[in-house]
Amino acid sequence: MEKEKIILGLDPGTNVMGYGLITIQKSKVQLLQFGVIQLSRYSGHELRLKKIFERVISLIDEYHPDEVALEAPFFGKNVQSMLKLGRAQGVSMAAALSRQIPIVEYAPRKIKQSVTGNGNASKEQVAKMLMTLLTIKEVPKLFDATDALAVAVCHHFQNGLARGKGKSWETFAKENPTRIRITVKS
Repeated sequence: MEKEKIILGLDPGTNVMGYGLITIQKSKVQLLQFGVIQLSRYSGHELRLKKIFERVISLIDEYHPDEVALEAPFFGKNVQSMLKLGRAQGVSMAAALSRQIPIVEYAPRKIKQSVTGNGNASKEQVAKMLMTLLTIKEVPKLFDATDALAVAVCHHFQNGLARGKGKSWETFAKENPTRIRITVKS
């Protein structure tokens, strides 16, 4: 009997941080929980980092994920923003490592490619695909939540492919024609 696996996906941020948890049993992916951690109400970067650490620890202690996947910071022009984002990511990593949970990073483009088949997909496209894949009824108000969920789904797809057990996006689409809707706009 195959053991259930839980993946925690994180989209680090210092104003809003997304998280998403999925469970995998016999290669079936199901939504467990997703949401955001609001950090903008805390003054001072140090306090925000402390809250990130505490909240990630509480998610880990509540859901007991087997693995944590994070979105790697993208290279931007604003060095200060990148530094703050890198710190948020580091604190998230430290929280997972403090509980002996393996961590993996994925580039934003890799996440979009894995979930939608298009590395240049918009946040809206990623959210809509996740709604279809995980039968989510309502679009969340903040895309940080679906971005984090996309990290977890990407990790599942990539992890399975790395071990030779996984399926490509094309195979998934063929095997699940009723779950996939493709809209072509001209």
